[in-house]
Amino acid sequence: QVRLVESGGGLVQAGGSLRLSCAASGRTLSSNDMGWFRQAPGKEREFVAGLRWSSGEANYSTSVKGRFTISAVYTKPTLYLQMDNLKPEDTAVYYCAATVARIGIIATRQYDYIYWGQGTQVTVSA
Repeated sequence: QVRLVESGGGLVQAGGSLRLSCAASGRTLSSNDMGWFRQAPGKEREFVAGLRWSSGEANYSTSVKGRFTISAVYTKPTLYLQMDNLKPEDTAVYYCAATVARIGIIATRQYDYIYWGQGTQVTVSA
């Protein structure tokens, strides 16, 4: 069992920055992929960024690549999402998730993830 607790959401103007945190507890994460997803009102939950805990390898959706950075402090353990140059279309509830890593690419589908946090609201005003 892995428990995930997000924090750091809020209201920011377009062009601004926020950093989300996801504190993890429970079983060891060394064999996990961890990811950030988001869900805007009336839309499906979508992949934002993922991190392979064992290697630090990361991947991003095309909509955030170059603006968002996923990282982790392994000793805490905590997952982060640094969001820069925010746009109104980034407004959503952001979720942290974890799953057992499989050979190959980092998991990007929500159905691949087993553990989820409660979500944190990010609102970007124009």
